[in-house]
Amino acid sequence: MTADPNFVTYSFLSFQMSNRTFQTDTSNVGQVSPLCLRGQQLTIDEVYSVASGARSVSITDDPKVLEEMKASQDLVRKAVDSGQRIYGLTTGFGSMADLPVCASDAEASQTNLLEFLAAGTGKPIAEIHVRSAMVLRANMLLRGASGVRMEIVERLVRFINAGASPVVGELGSIGASGDLIPLGTIARAITGQAASCRVTMNGREYDRDEVLDFLGYKPITLLPKEALAIVNGTSFSAAIALNHLHSVRNYLGISIATHGLMIRALLGHEDPFAEFVHRCKPHPGQAWSAKIMRRLLALTDGQATEMDRAHPREHLQDRYSLRCFPQYIGPIVEGILRIEKTLETEMNAITDNPLIDTEAGEFFQSGNFLGQYVGMAMDELRRHIGLLAKHLDVQIALLVSPEFNHGLPPSLMGHGDSPVNMNLKGLQITGNSIMPMLTHLGNSLVDHFPTHAEQYNQNVNGLSWGSANLASQSVDLFANYAAVALIFAVQAVDLRAGKARSKCDGVTLLGSDLRAIYEAVYEIAGKKPGGEDPFISDGSDRSLEQILADLADSIRGEGAIVAAVSEIVDSLGKVELVA
Repeated sequence: MTADPNFVTYSFLSFQMSNRTFQTDTSNVGQVSPLCLRGQQLTIDEVYSVASGARSVSITDDPKVLEEMKASQDLVRKAVDSGQRIYGLTTGFGSMADLPVCASDAEASQTNLLEFLAAGTGKPIAEIHVRSAMVLRANMLLRGASGVRMEIVERLVRFINAGASPVVGELGSIGASGDLIPLGTIARAITGQAASCRVTMNGREYDRDEVLDFLGYKPITLLPKEALAIVNGTSFSAAIALNHLHSVRNYLGISIATHGLMIRALLGHEDPFAEFVHRCKPHPGQAWSAKIMRRLLALTDGQATEMDRAHPREHLQDRYSLRCFPQYIGPIVEGILRIEKTLETEMNAITDNPLIDTEAGEFFQSGNFLGQYVGMAMDELRRHIGLLAKHLDVQIALLVSPEFNHGLPPSLMGHGDSPVNMNLKGLQITGNSIMPMLTHLGNSLVDHFPTHAEQYNQNVNGLSWGSANLASQSVDLFANYAAVALIFAVQAVDLRAGKARSKCDGVTLLGSDLRAIYEAVYEIAGKKPGGEDPFISDGSDRSLEQILADLADSIRGEGAIVAAVSEIVDSLGKVELVA
């Protein structure tokens, strides 16, 4: 590997997420100030901005941080030199904690830890998760309770800013002593110790030693506690979890906007969203959902009059999937927000063992490394994803059925004058194939499958790694499902508009907020609204399969669809949960 004269910090980055590769736009990286790590509170959005390539990182020069780190190192050295019995410093690991390790073997013991943890397998996880984990671990080590040198943190940051991501297998953690094996891969990569590993950089895969040489590093001899401090804890599971939560917040916004289109196409009443209704049942998520829907369904006076005249509502009240929308979505909103609070606490925690209290001069052998919070949060997140899909699936069933859709054609077929036209029948089958998988993935992992690893030392475990990685499947599947639902929604709005005028121009039924996502779907599909036929029947030579793939890619890649719902997503931060 030879040095590239054009290589600078963040010259990269191609990262893989949900089995698709995205080229990160780094044009703004130099214009955004680096995220300064100081061992203090990070937000999900801050970590995601680094992981996705939008921002670099730096390390604080605060003397208090440097002094605290130095004090914890000094305590480690004194404990080893004096022969004090401290877990992982002068003892073996895990169930072999009673095995004494003398001072002369303390450094070799750290390398041995990385050696026996070199046991990961499975397909590589997405680079964005690896980068998030390195950010969280670097920030945690700066807290000064782990006994490591600043050089360890500097190496993590150098790898992050160079776009160098260790290749980590998807299998190998039970979330008991944290993510030992996955974090061990990162530790081997940055230190050059123990078994070699692979590192992805600038879209290519290299041997670990090539990358170290390119970055100007030599293998570093690990001091007592240092390997243990890097590998012991929940940083990796929390990293995967925060990235998925970031996606699911976007998916929530897309789901709500898609429901708005569907409610408009189904001639839904506005009464269920009235503020008075939700003052009578004041759950915060319910009230927020109703408020957002009131905004999405808002029309100008002229539009409202034309809508009422052209599309009179002959039904007294809507079926439950429309009428109970806020009551259904509200608990999901609150659940997602609680998961966010849990993850922000976990990702900023000190989770290795033992912990060093420099003020008291004491070591505490404890269990902050257990991944139970992350595991249960990811079980819950997957359940919420399944519930989002289930609700959309019910709305689709209403849209395609003349018995319930108030005058729309069966299967939302366009070209109504042609008897040989089944239109969206196949698409509904595709949607029906995805939704049960999403609800199935909503089943919990943490409480169902006990393990008794490592000679019964790890006899309870968080299964955070497995639960978070299962969420990867849910997140990927939901992008496909959202694409299906959006096509149904836009087609239905177009057909509703076409019933009152010669053109199937759904824009005429939509206020500015819903118009944004409607037009984004048309843009991605390479079509123009306002024709004689609805969205999927306009004679375009682009296949439905191509449109589905492009919509799903836009959703995953945070393109026009996500941009269209950004105000909905941003307003989530204003919801105040009841204590």
